Amino acid sequence: MKGKSFVTDRIAWFSEARFGLFIHWGTYAVAGRHEWVKYYEKLPDEHYEKYFGQFRADRYDPGKWAAAARAAGMRYAVLTTKHHEGFCLWDTELTDYKSTNAPVGRDLVAEFVDAFRAEGLKVGFYHSVVDWHHPDFLIDGLHPRWDASVGFEKLNEGKDMSRYVEYLHGQVRELVTRFQPDIMWFDFSYADDRRAVIGKGRNDWQSEKLVGMIRELAPDILLNDRLDLPESADFVTPEETAPHDLVSKPWEACRTMNGSWGYAPGYQQWMSPAQVVQVLVDGVSKGGNLLLNVGPNARGDLEPRARDLLAAVGEWTDLHAESVYGAGPATGFGTPPDARLTRRGNRLYLHLFNWPAGHVVLEGLAGRVTFASFVHDAREIPMTAVGDDSLPGHMRVDGPDGGLILTLPMSRPDVLIPVIALDLA
Repeated sequence: MKGKSFVTDRIAWFSEARFGLFIHWGTYAVAGRHEWVKYYEKLPDEHYEKYFGQFRADRYDPGKWAAAARAAGMRYAVLTTKHHEGFCLWDTELTDYKSTNAPVGRDLVAEFVDAFRAEGLKVGFYHSVVDWHHPDFLIDGLHPRWDASVGFEKLNEGKDMSRYVEYLHGQVRELVTRFQPDIMWFDFSYADDRRAVIGKGRNDWQSEKLVGMIRELAPDILLNDRLDLPESADFVTPEETAPHDLVSKPWEACRTMNGSWGYAPGYQQWMSPAQVVQVLVDGVSKGGNLLLNVGPNARGDLEPRARDLLAAVGEWTDLHAESVYGAGPATGFGTPPDARLTRRGNRLYLHLFNWPAGHVVLEGLAGRVTFASFVHDAREIPMTAVGDDSLPGHMRVDGPDGGLILTLPMSRPDVLIPVIALDLA
């Protein structure tokens, strides 16, 4: 029982926060063609090294990123300390393949941590357990150098995965002890992935040992679910999707803005600000978080469209904070079509994805709501019960017994998603 209570305490801030910023940034930003460009284009190391030599990041100002995240309504941020290409964004002692040796010449993680914590945001690290650069990382079907005609054994002559695991654990120890992050967001295991031919999972990463080390060094750190060790995860991480219903474990949907995690201006499947708010609200209504990604360019700037999107979402979260932060599922209440309900204390919040024509009927809430109002301006919304005989006939609205009728203005409020607060008796 004590252990269960500890886990609940550890995750409490995360479930309160609801909204975070994901940042995918590395030498792949120089290529500008997706963070998996080395794999997709089968680029040899000597070709890919030119991106290391061009990573100047001369406009990197994490204070601007942090301010944009805070203004968007985000409460935490997760930065890629190392992606699959192996480039490290901090001054690690375990490799020369790091930002302090690239033209940028700076410890990018240290600056990120300082800037985001100065804005009052929690910080997390995405850390890849995959490494296409390390000489001892065994080549498999998800490696840029994979060649089925050569074969697994020949490609991996002289490699020792145990040396790589020592390196992996050593770097995690560095990150945890030096920066004390709030989240370690590992990516990814693929033991059963047919594309990998010979995949990798908990045994390859020595996940139990890795988690044990983290828990010993910093028991409060939150861990995600991608080490192929489900029992160790504080939260699960559906990617570019979300559960259809409530799940028993805390969860966080990670989503791209435009279809690519890393900087790739050729990817133009942008979400609108209203779509982002819908994804956020849908998650909160099911007990989950949203981790929304940006991919800065190689100079360290966010794309203008990303900045504009964050600003627009921030206008909505600023007005509707109470329906998101610290809110969660409103179980036991019927939800109209194209809407989501969240609850915080004695208040329900009805988020209307589409604007009804004059009325909305809420099942089973007649006599249970003392006041209804728009959240953005606190304006009262008239309400009556289904079957109220005191109303003139032309004002009566059909609906289920016990239904509550809200009479809405014909003009939709000028906010991304209108929200109605319902005070419960």
